[in-house]
Amino acid sequence: MDNIENATKKFTILLLTNRDSDNVGDQVIEASDIALLHSVMQNLKIGKGSYQINSRSASIVTKEYMETRNPELIRGAEKAIEKADLVLFGGAPVFNYGYQKFYERTAITLELAQKYNKPVIFSAVGVESYHENNKKCQRLKSTLNFDCVKQITTRDGLDNLEKYKENENITIGLVSDPAVFSANVFDNYIHGRTVIKKKFRIIPVKVHVPPKKSKNKKIGIFVLRANGFTDNHVDFTREEAAELWVDVVRLLKQKGYDYELLTSGHFGDEAFLDFLIRNYNIPQSKCVFNMNLPETLLAQMSQYDGVISCRLHPSIISFSMNIPAVSLIWNSKVTGFYNGIGYPQRAIERPDFNAEAIVNAVEQAMEEGIVKDETYLMSVYNSLFYGIRNIICPENTSVQPYSYEQLIEAIPPFTGTSEGEELEKLKRKFRRTYELCNKRLEDNLRLKEQIKELKEKNSMN
Repeated sequence: MDNIENATKKFTILLLTNRDSDNVGDQVIEASDIALLHSVMQNLKIGKGSYQINSRSASIVTKEYMETRNPELIRGAEKAIEKADLVLFGGAPVFNYGYQKFYERTAITLELAQKYNKPVIFSAVGVESYHENNKKCQRLKSTLNFDCVKQITTRDGLDNLEKYKENENITIGLVSDPAVFSANVFDNYIHGRTVIKKKFRIIPVKVHVPPKKSKNKKIGIFVLRANGFTDNHVDFTREEAAELWVDVVRLLKQKGYDYELLTSGHFGDEAFLDFLIRNYNIPQSKCVFNMNLPETLLAQMSQYDGVISCRLHPSIISFSMNIPAVSLIWNSKVTGFYNGIGYPQRAIERPDFNAEAIVNAVEQAMEEGIVKDETYLMSVYNSLFYGIRNIICPENTSVQPYSYEQLIEAIPPFTGTSEGEELEKLKRKFRRTYELCNKRLEDNLRLKEQIKELKEKNSMN
């Protein structure tokens, strides 16, 4: 540690998250990771002037490089890794190879880390299923076992992670998601929950947060993009989802609840929300659009007494803010989270995708409240602390991680999104939308050409 304190060069942590996603839940992860990393460094008695956190997108290996393999297009990633003292993947979907190509970006990033001998930690990442005969899976596995990889923790896939691991020097484990601390990180942006906010500061080993007493409880309903379920091999179509939300809204109104439908920002989710308005008579006044900033999401969610969600991170953020939530299962990570917090019944299986079962589940959750386990909450922090301590100061093992109470006092608050950052987020979101529109246009033109060719062949026959 003394070497770090006295060094002229700052110890640089290259944090790689899904920060560039327009899914605001990923931006909450980034902010939570940064807050926890600052807390770890403070815990290790390393002053702010002696280190820096370089937060970049986990897609630091660009799409253009992936398509062309032009070495000039990977210079930026290589330079960032070369300058780093630690590469830390935080909560990004870096193992995905099913219907995404992120696994290859992860593999290339690890090849660069291995080239420059930079230690790598994966913190609370999602882990897809393991397949021995899948070339993509095995490509990822070979790089995950590089000597540069020191630690891999997951929030939901330990069984699969164990199958990836062959290098005995790599530490693996099951931990909480960093967003379980999001209410503390975004404390300044949470409105109207003053009594509950005090609970964040003095939570004992286990605390029961009783349901709020209110005549007109409000339920937040987070919808998922039209093909979100089917892409994950869940037989639940866009039309079935639309009819479900109409039935849920009808039943909530019958029971005297207020409600809002919203998203955590993904443009596909917002497109489906617009589809509900235009085709299923969902009142526009009951829908929340343009969820582009993490602080906006936390502030909006603080108004709710209960949450029904498809996306995972609204569920985790709800848990952090002591708002009972239930979620439809479209991916095993949903099941993993609710098992981890001790409420497996709040993750709803496909056979129970009906309004009565869902509304009953959220009512039961609000009646029960939330019990939090300090050991579970602290697991993500403790793993980061030990992983970083072993890299920075392996010779000094006397420093121990903060207690829960110490960590809550130490967590630095989120300071807000700057105007420039907000504009960049909007630009990325719009460009993804434009890209999808252009792709759909190209697909339509190609289909028209095929139809024209078929008609010409038929006329000749």
